[in-house]
Amino acid sequence: MSISKEQVKHIAKLARLKLNDEELESYTKELSSILDYIEKLNELDTANVEPLTHPIENNNVFREDELEDSVSREDALKNAPKEDGKYFKVPKVIKSNK
Repeated sequence: MSISKEQVKHIAKLARLKLNDEELESYTKELSSILDYIEKLNELDTANVEPLTHPIENNNVFREDELEDSVSREDALKNAPKEDGKYFKVPKVIKSNK
């Protein structure tokens, strides 16, 4: 299956791409090659092949949740550029319309 330059121009327009003549020629060949490969894949008999969600069959690979000690407030605030003893101090980022 091949694709025409007019079809590539239409696809480029839909994608809001501006292609010069050299790019148009290149993309026409590349898209035709891709479509030919897809046609070749369509020739395969997949009647007895189960659909997959992933090519490698994995079960749950997540670790168990385990309670661990966290960093203390004092240790966390040691490297803060500004702090008030309990909290990090940061510049205000939300403007008020009052």
